[in-house]
Amino acid sequence: MKILNITKPYRLKDYKFTLLVLVLALTSLGIMLIGSAKQSVQGKQIIGLIIGLIALVIVSLIDYVWILNLQWLLYALTVGLLLVVRFFGKDVNGATRWIDLGFTTFQPSELAKILLVLFFAKFIMKHEGEMKKPLTIIRAVGLLAVPCFLIYQQPDLSTTISIALVFCVLMYVGGLSYKFIGVVLLVTVPTVIILLSLIVHSDLDLLHGYQETRILAWLQPEKYKSDEAYQQNNSIMAIGSGQLTGKGLNNNTTTSVKNGNFILEPQTDFIFAIVGEELGFVGCCIVIGLLLLIVIQCLLIGMRAQDLGGRLICCGIASQIAIQSFINISVATGLFPNTGIPLPFVSYGMSSLLSMYIGIGIVLNVGLQQKKYK
Repeated sequence: MKILNITKPYRLKDYKFTLLVLVLALTSLGIMLIGSAKQSVQGKQIIGLIIGLIALVIVSLIDYVWILNLQWLLYALTVGLLLVVRFFGKDVNGATRWIDLGFTTFQPSELAKILLVLFFAKFIMKHEGEMKKPLTIIRAVGLLAVPCFLIYQQPDLSTTISIALVFCVLMYVGGLSYKFIGVVLLVTVPTVIILLSLIVHSDLDLLHGYQETRILAWLQPEKYKSDEAYQQNNSIMAIGSGQLTGKGLNNNTTTSVKNGNFILEPQTDFIFAIVGEELGFVGCCIVIGLLLLIVIQCLLIGMRAQDLGGRLICCGIASQIAIQSFINISVATGLFPNTGIPLPFVSYGMSSLLSMYIGIGIVLNVGLQQKKYK
């Protein structure tokens, strides 16, 4: 039965249970790690899993084509929520990224990651034959700039970067010339190098104060080892201390990052340090392997999507998971400056978990409407 024309008569055998099982397995492992890092918030993450799973099932049964037709409503919702944060958001440790709902807090920038994938999937579909035209590219960048600016002002540079990178992937999949992307890279890479050089060797205020300090701490960890580089250095040591199989979940070792309070809030941005310390190299490989398999499953579903919109959705969600995971793990291992971005399905945070589950639900709906090959 169709309900307001938002569902279709799907077949159970077309449901991609493999993707669902992988997501649930990684989330369950994340809940165990969160419980080991900070027992008091484990219950909230379990509630987040239940709510997320319900949302996933509901969204997976809604026709994604119908959702894409709400293109401008999705964009307005994204900008609207970010404006609410801008003017009425809750300040935590100098950052205003949350809306206080009374019983919990909600981080709209996490949902924005999914809503913007949907918006630009429809935008690119409508302009499929015009992707190489400068005017189309300028319009797309202009539409992206509004939510990105609002997120950057929270301030949240890491989320801004991840959304921008996903946008680039969507534009490429949508037909943007690789030559244009090459030119952008040729301009961007030297610009970043010059920016880093100016931060180190001048007093110019190019970024927020804490952002400049984090970059300096990354470039000169010994100089900042007692303050800004403290957590990152301890994260690297924690991962190394786990060796092959780790110290075990909920261990009582006084020198561990969670028992010694060497890392603040290890259940969120530095959850990978807990993975390395307590589950060792084997545990790190399992987490990375599960993330990789989830990304691959999304891409495989996208390859068989019935239209460009479905492919873009799957590529966008896969890219968001991959890019976010890469940034989070790179921070925990010292490859990138310290940034506040969660590890998908693993880090504590109901907003992140719910948003990711909604994204996976949409991918599952794309899977229910794949092309049938003879």
